Amino acid sequence: MGREVILVTGASSGFGRLSAEALALAGHTVYASMRDTNGRNASQAEAVGHFAKDNGVDLRTVEMDVQSQLSVDAAVEKVFTANGRIDVVVHNAGHMAFGPAEAFTPGQVADLYDINVVSTQRVNRAVLPHLRRQQQGLLVWVSSSSSAGGTPPYLAPYFAAKAAMDALAVAYARELARWGIETSIIVPGAFTNGTNHFARAGSPDDQAVVDEYEAGPYAGFGAWVRAAFDAIVPPDADVSAVADAVVKVVDTPFGERPFRVHIDPAQDGADVGFAVLDRLKVEMLHRVGLQDLLKPARLI
Repeated sequence: MGREVILVTGASSGFGRLSAEALALAGHTVYASMRDTNGRNASQAEAVGHFAKDNGVDLRTVEMDVQSQLSVDAAVEKVFTANGRIDVVVHNAGHMAFGPAEAFTPGQVADLYDINVVSTQRVNRAVLPHLRRQQQGLLVWVSSSSSAGGTPPYLAPYFAAKAAMDALAVAYARELARWGIETSIIVPGAFTNGTNHFARAGSPDDQAVVDEYEAGPYAGFGAWVRAAFDAIVPPDADVSAVADAVVKVVDTPFGERPFRVHIDPAQDGADVGFAVLDRLKVEMLHRVGLQDLLKPARLI
C-alpha cells in the first residue's frame, strides 16, 4: 500500500496514541487528534512532535474536540486542505465509566454516549463528503469485545455506549459500500495495562446511591471486579497488538480488508458472539437481494 492520509481520533493516549505512532512508523501521514492541545494535552502534543522527529515519520497533531461539531469540522478541513485528500479515519475516541449503573445520572449517561457514539457521527459528517467525492476510503472503528462477549457488572453505561457505536459501524458499512468506502471494526478485549481506561474512568455522580451499594450486598464489589479483570488478563498481554491490528488493516489492499479483527487476551467469547450476529445480518442481506453491500464497490 502507498502512503495514506490518516486521521485518528482520541489520540492523546491509549489505543489511539499507539495506533497513530504505529501507522506513522508504517510510512503513512498521520494526524493524531486530541482536544486542548495548548492546555491539558499540551504535553501529549509535544510528545507526539518529539516522536515524529526522533523517528523521522510524518506524525502530526491536530486540535479536535469530538464533542464539538465546529471543532471537528475545522480539524477535518485542516487535514484535507494540507493534503488534498483524506484516506482513512480511525474512530477511537472514547471514555470509560465505572460504578453501579443506578448511581450514574441521566446526564452522565448521555455524556458517555456523546463521547463514545455521537462523536463518530460528528466526524463522519465532516469527513464522509470528502471520501464520497474520492470514491474510496476506509473507516476503522475501535469497538469493544463487551458488545458480544462476556462482561462483568459496574461498566454498564460504557458497555452500552460501545455496543451502540458498534451497531452504528455495522449500519454505516452497508450504507457506504456503494460509495467505495470500506469498513473494518477492531474489537479489543480487556487490557488492564498500557492504557488509561481504568485510571481515567469516570465515576457516578450520585454518591448516595454508591454508598447504599457499598453498605449493602455489593460491598466491595467494585474492587472485586477490578481484581477479577487483572486475574483473567494475561500479564504479558501487550496493548500494542491493537495498534498492530490497525496498521495491518490499513495496509491490506482495498476490497480485502477483514470486517472484524479480534484482539482479546482475556478471551471473553466476543469472537464467537460476533460471528453469529454478523452472520445473521449477512444472511438477511442475501435474503433481500442486497448482498452487494457486503463488499465496497471498486469505483476508481
